[in-house]
Amino acid sequence: MTDLPDGATWYPAPTIPDPANANATARPALALVLPGGGYHGHAAHEGEGYARWLNAIGISAVVFEYPVAPHRYPDAVVATRALVRSLRAGAHPGLPSDPRILLVGSSAGGHLAALVSSAPTPGERAVSDVDDRPDLALLCYPVISMTDHQHRGSADNLLGKGATVWAQGALDTELMVDAATPPTFLWHTAEDPAVHVTHSLLYGQALARRAVPFELHVFERGAHGIGLAEGTGTAAAWPGVAEAWLRDRGW
Repeated sequence: MTDLPDGATWYPAPTIPDPANANATARPALALVLPGGGYHGHAAHEGEGYARWLNAIGISAVVFEYPVAPHRYPDAVVATRALVRSLRAGAHPGLPSDPRILLVGSSAGGHLAALVSSAPTPGERAVSDVDDRPDLALLCYPVISMTDHQHRGSADNLLGKGATVWAQGALDTELMVDAATPPTFLWHTAEDPAVHVTHSLLYGQALARRAVPFELHVFERGAHGIGLAEGTGTAAAWPGVAEAWLRDRGW
């Protein structure tokens, strides 16, 4: 029993001791995976699919089907922050205590991951004084802005149809980046027809301005929502590049 909240599923990685690993005594690593789905659903290939990939590289994962429409902002943020805190507190039997947390988000799940990576906005319900940001973030073709090259489905599902531009702009995550935002890996495709590549470019620029370590990869070809991108051309390289980034950061 893991005693995880509804919507959260545990995917433990096999334990393979590596005596050559200099980080063998480091805090355990745990990924919290937020699938995409336009804030109206959860894409399985960006949930369990990513969890299986993470397991294969030695990282245990929790896939979280966070609240989506008809739930509105800030329900998904509040629920995700609460899960980050409970994972860090070792509140779930069978899961590692005090883990380093990698937040993995795709598309709308990437927007949620970016929100959770930032300080709470004034509109969020305050539930804790504890800094509940992840240690690292991995964003896959993320929705970043609610106003620049808007992904209308995500905006409507998160805020409701007819939300003002002021309400939308308050959730432009590139404007929320600060010095405490975690190191971030981003990837996108230049021809993404659903979430424009400028979303990742805006976030990378914001990270650079605030001297937050980041890595950004833009691949020329590939549709939106391609997940692990097998057989899609050069974009298929992203899981290996992300793994190298994680290893370089001691994971």
